[in-house]
Amino acid sequence: MTASVVTGSYVDPRAGRTTFDAYFRGWAERQVWAPMTEVSMDLARRKVTFGSVPIASLRASHLETWVKAMVAAGYAPNTVATRVNAVRAVLKSAVRDRVIAVDPSVGLRLPARRRAEHAMEIPTPDQIRALIDGSRPSMRAYLGVCAFAGLRLGEASGLNREDVDFLGRRLHVRRQVQRRRGGPAELRQPKYGSERTIYLPDRLVEMLARHVERTGTAMEGWLFHTADGRPLPPSTVNSWWQSTVRAAGTPALHLHGLRHFYASGLIAAGCDVVTVQRALGHRSPSTTLDTYSHLWPSAEDRTRAAAAGLTDLVFDAAADSVRTEEHD
Repeated sequence: MTASVVTGSYVDPRAGRTTFDAYFRGWAERQVWAPMTEVSMDLARRKVTFGSVPIASLRASHLETWVKAMVAAGYAPNTVATRVNAVRAVLKSAVRDRVIAVDPSVGLRLPARRRAEHAMEIPTPDQIRALIDGSRPSMRAYLGVCAFAGLRLGEASGLNREDVDFLGRRLHVRRQVQRRRGGPAELRQPKYGSERTIYLPDRLVEMLARHVERTGTAMEGWLFHTADGRPLPPSTVNSWWQSTVRAAGTPALHLHGLRHFYASGLIAAGCDVVTVQRALGHRSPSTTLDTYSHLWPSAEDRTRAAAAGLTDLVFDAAADSVRTEEHD
């Protein structure tokens, strides 16, 4: 005990008598979270199978049994990983607080996730066109800012008329509409503080101009709003989206797929990682790479393209020389 005190590794046995659930609750009260993060974390707390276990008595076997139960219940690997990460955050805090000496989640194995190139859903240009044609006119510009500017659902719903610079062909993302647990939707800063300026293609500017003209949106009015003038809540957007995909004959598509469509277009046009990161509002370039690395050309692709350029220089030049000689 003396050695552990001297080395700073001492853990008071009394501190670990509190249950995992009680420690989780106390830890959660100190965290600064967005509303939906709070909902997700609280769901993880309520779904663990060891909430009544003293946190110092928690073992790797408790977590393994919990993970096995989630897999058996048919939870997707991403859902399992999200809930396990929530528990890991709590356990890491308990280690820092000297409530437990060792994190029992270290080395915990999770079900394998699908590779990004197989799991990612990217609509085709024909599907995007079908969605626009199948949508009611007042929401076509909403599809436009998602598919051609890469906005998230909440960011598109939080657009104000003053956020669109028609002359400069720019769009300023300054806020998002987010669902609040037990209450109406509310306006918040964009996810991860991703306020940004997006440079718009001419056709999207035209779509937005027609939308403003059709709806009579005031200079300081919401571009997409309810009958009483409030920004569209996520529930209303989801309802519209379901009717739109049915009309377009694409029921399996998710609205977030339009953001992937935009990202894939930027990458195909040769944009670098940082450019794509800034356009999408990701926290860091590593987030962009984790999500879209499979869309960038590989070293083999670049090598093949470079070699093709060399062969074109040699053989095209030779062919031109032969044609010139024949004409002479």
